[in-house]
Amino acid sequence: MPPVAAAAAGAACISSSAVLMRLAATSASITALGRCAFALPVLGALALAERRRGAPPLPSRSRWLARLAGAFLAADLIVWSHAISALGAGLGTVVTNLQVLIIALLAWLFLGERPRRSLVLASPVMLAGLALVGGLADGGGSRAYGTDPALGMVYGVGVALLYAIYILILRQATSSSGERDAAAGRPAVPGRPAVPGRPAAAGRPAAAGRPAAAATLFEATAGATAGSVLLGLALHDFRLGPHPSPWPVLGWLALLALTSQVIGWLLITVSMPRLAAGMIGALLLIQPAGSVALSYVILGERPSALQLAGVALILTGVLVAVSRPAPKAAHAPDPSALPDQSIPPGMSARSAPSAWRQRTRIIRHASAASTGRSESKSP
Repeated sequence: MPPVAAAAAGAACISSSAVLMRLAATSASITALGRCAFALPVLGALALAERRRGAPPLPSRSRWLARLAGAFLAADLIVWSHAISALGAGLGTVVTNLQVLIIALLAWLFLGERPRRSLVLASPVMLAGLALVGGLADGGGSRAYGTDPALGMVYGVGVALLYAIYILILRQATSSSGERDAAAGRPAVPGRPAVPGRPAAAGRPAAAGRPAAAATLFEATAGATAGSVLLGLALHDFRLGPHPSPWPVLGWLALLALTSQVIGWLLITVSMPRLAAGMIGALLLIQPAGSVALSYVILGERPSALQLAGVALILTGVLVAVSRPAPKAAHAPDPSALPDQSIPPGMSARSAPSAWRQRTRIIRHASAASTGRSESKSP
């Protein structure tokens, strides 16, 4: 499947998460536990198949980081259920897109990664959209959709914060795996050597360079399952709901696990490394926009006009935040106009020292890289 189609399908699967959580009509802890527990066997089988195809095993540090990230995912899912109850499935999904800004802020504070200018420009736009979605400009929330839009907005900010922490820890887990593969000489991306000038480890199949997407997601989901159990016990929140039989609840939760936790995230994980940043930004809008549309059709949710304007502002901010400026073309002198400095006067090519020949190669590489011309293959 082409990467664009795979990422779009994955985002569409995830856009149904809030609607399925609302249809399950059970407690927040049961919803988080069901989504993760039903996904574990499928992810375990996929991770095993991935391992048999030659994917490298996750190092111990990556496994524990992924499990820790899963604990934050469990808290995120529980708080998200409360946001959906207060604000609705569609709006509750849109508000959580503030994680784009929170991830950048946390990465700046703890990892030293300065945010791009586009993120700074998008911040006031997204915050204005958040105020509109929360009903703060809609007559005190009296005409806004939701049982308590302002409280739902607060829950949504909490969901965005927890999800941002989950993403950052999971990124550290995957980067630890990539560094371990690079040290072993395995390529981090198929067809690209991890260490310049070092071949892949002998005896490793070509599939060994593929990222262990299913294994990482399995470890994170295992951590989320354990976290859901602990948080549910601490909050006394294990209730199936008003259904006389548990089967409808279990059916919705199983569908939630397969579409969101398994199919959706695997499609996104596999396709994102092969997409341009601008395309990723456009695809990010599918999930919140799809969630608003599904909640409108299936659940009959009718946000107010100002709340829909807030949705448009938040999604516009997301698109601006993930956009990247086009790289500027470097201007270099025409290599044909450069004097031949490869050989000193009075010295033949055969008798020229190796240092001069190396200098020639460097000049040719630089000229070819800056002008787009193919370099000469001669030494």
